Amino acid sequence: MTLLHYIGAVLVLLLITLLGWYSGTWVKTAGDFIAGGRRAGSGIVAGSIIGTLVGGSSTIGTAQLAFTWGLSAWWFTLGSGIACLILGFFYAKPLRESGADTMPQLLHREYGKKVATTAALLTSLGNFLSVVAQVLASVALVTSIATMPAPVVTVITCLLMIVYVVFGGIWGAGIVGTAKTVLLALSVGVCGLMALYWQGGLGSFMEALPAEQYFNLIARGAAKDFGVGLSLIMGVVTTQAYFQAIASARTLNLAKGGALISAIVIPSIGACGILVGLYMRVHFPDIPSASALPLFVLQYVPPLFGGMILATLFVTVVGTAAGVSLGVSSVLCNDIYCVYFDPNSSDKKRLRVSRLILAGILVAAGLTSFLNIGSLILSWSILSMALRGVVACGILSFALFLPGHISPACAMWSMLVGLACVLFGGPLVGAFMDPLFLGFAVGIAILLVGYWRTGSRRT
Repeated sequence: MTLLHYIGAVLVLLLITLLGWYSGTWVKTAGDFIAGGRRAGSGIVAGSIIGTLVGGSSTIGTAQLAFTWGLSAWWFTLGSGIACLILGFFYAKPLRESGADTMPQLLHREYGKKVATTAALLTSLGNFLSVVAQVLASVALVTSIATMPAPVVTVITCLLMIVYVVFGGIWGAGIVGTAKTVLLALSVGVCGLMALYWQGGLGSFMEALPAEQYFNLIARGAAKDFGVGLSLIMGVVTTQAYFQAIASARTLNLAKGGALISAIVIPSIGACGILVGLYMRVHFPDIPSASALPLFVLQYVPPLFGGMILATLFVTVVGTAAGVSLGVSSVLCNDIYCVYFDPNSSDKKRLRVSRLILAGILVAAGLTSFLNIGSLILSWSILSMALRGVVACGILSFALFLPGHISPACAMWSMLVGLACVLFGGPLVGAFMDPLFLGFAVGIAILLVGYWRTGSRRT
């Protein structure tokens, strides 16, 4: 890192900090904090989605996996893009018509308190794992470019996450996320094009690397790679942060527009990250895989612009963790604290509790990540998506599209048995199937049996 690198980085961090502070001026009530008063446009919706969904896993983690496995690293961002289309064009309308601020609120109406509370706690755990992944990505980024100890990096990351969204809530995630999206698309896009140009095109990559491993979308096995795509689709649809982004739009069409923008931008960013990972594999095969993207920036990008890119990557990690944490704090405040501890709390008190919970989540994520430094970043994100997807995707879909047909007991069994299959089904089906498919299939089968039994009783 040279002086110009630091100047470029400071400029970007200053911009993001000012926008985070400015977004706080838009927040007057707990409703503003959670759903932005439902007055956001497509840009803010897209900024909230991309700013939260595209983080260290989509950039540093994708380049890391591409360094080892090539094109199959695309499944995280490709699955995210498909998920955004499904979210915008199938789920957005019933989600908005429900009038709920959080997913457990909607589940509470349909299945009762026990199911809603169980879903809230389990999906919050899944979201927490995603926050841990972002802190790990931050440590990998900073320690690749500067001689800073991992604990210091962890503390700095968590403090910036608090500034990012604690004050502005969904406005912080949207306004800062929009600025971050523009910076990120330019940054990773330029790096990807540089890697492609200097390598001499895709043909040169294919000559330098084994095609079966590096240019195969299912290089790690169809079950594993398709499982990643499925986990992203289910995870995005059932994540509170994206629920809030859709709810924050002024109109349904603006919500759909934001989802469509996200579906185009996210896979494009992933593809550029893959090009960088492949380039570094060809020319620097002995580096740590997690350092592929940051070391490319240091090695090849002019210092001032390189510093801006590195700061953008850092803010990307910070923004995703902060946005996901915002969703968790919204659920824990509205669906746990306000239901079980203080049902008559004032609006100001709920706003204060949401912010305190958010800060606590970030501190806990920092401690957890410190104990797991060096682990594969994408593995945390994929497990996170799988956990919340298997738990909530089925029961949420039935609540939105076939309300009144599933009993609370059936919904509870679907969540718990499906999750057990994911966690413990590996020894039984791991040789030929990702346990995620088993968990999803069993959970849906239980709901279908419940639907059939309800229909039989009605006839």
